Amino acid sequence: MKKTRRTFLQSLALTPLILSSGKLLALNNEKDFQLKKRRVQYSINAYSFNSMLRSGEMTFFDMMDFCAELGMDAVDLTGYYFSSYPEIPPNKELFALKRRALDLGLDIAWTGVRNNFVTPDVNIRNTDKELIKNWLEISSKLGATIMRVFTGRNKSEDFSKDEIKEWLVKDFKTCAKYGEELGVIVGLQNHDEFLFTSDEVIDIIKRVDSEWFGLILDCGSLPSDDPYKEIEKLAPYGNYWFVKEHVKTKDSTKVPADIVKIASIIKQSNFQGYVSFESLSEGDPKEIISDMFNTFKKAL
Repeated sequence: MKKTRRTFLQSLALTPLILSSGKLLALNNEKDFQLKKRRVQYSINAYSFNSMLRSGEMTFFDMMDFCAELGMDAVDLTGYYFSSYPEIPPNKELFALKRRALDLGLDIAWTGVRNNFVTPDVNIRNTDKELIKNWLEISSKLGATIMRVFTGRNKSEDFSKDEIKEWLVKDFKTCAKYGEELGVIVGLQNHDEFLFTSDEVIDIIKRVDSEWFGLILDCGSLPSDDPYKEIEKLAPYGNYWFVKEHVKTKDSTKVPADIVKIASIIKQSNFQGYVSFESLSEGDPKEIISDMFNTFKKAL
């Protein structure tokens, strides 16, 4: 039976049942039956509450309470909302969050930092590799299975894009090795900064070529005449999904996302894992996320 890392059970045997002495016996042959079970779980990304978390109006604990009330399975805890960031938070703070998540029946599925691997400044790149290593340790302590990284935004015209991609691949390979040591996948979030198409993202994933380097598929950051086609192309590579209330046209104009269509793409890809919701719009993020979540669940 062939298994992929995104497939929980492709097929299980369930042969005709035979009555014998009041007992049901099942033939033990996996080829005789199939049982498919989709295991999509739901999370909220902390950036949805960016202003509230930065102002102190909301804490991670408040965010967890909201997730549990809404019926979510997990939370995404972005690194820069910890007061110590970029420095490592104390264990007492981390373990209090971990304990609260347990009490609420939530996973801490995701963490994230901001890095720049496309700058010509080698010192910055090296500093950011150390940042990623440190926060992979934090992710491991929290029990998070994936940590978000970026490419960074290129502002230099002194190097070609192909030259910069060489730095990018090399640094991502190093980070993937850190991730392997700590049991946390390094997840590249396509973020409309340096890699703008699904083909570019796939190229980098293939060149890094590591089980510990994956993709956080950001549906709202694929500028295209047909962003849904770009999403479909990336779908087989997605280890984690971000669903936002918008997608982007070719010139990066934000337009309302077709949540039902995105749910259909995820369903057709047979994805099994976390789908996280993120709101960037003005208005009450709790109401926006609740609407997105309910629309998505009905469509799936």
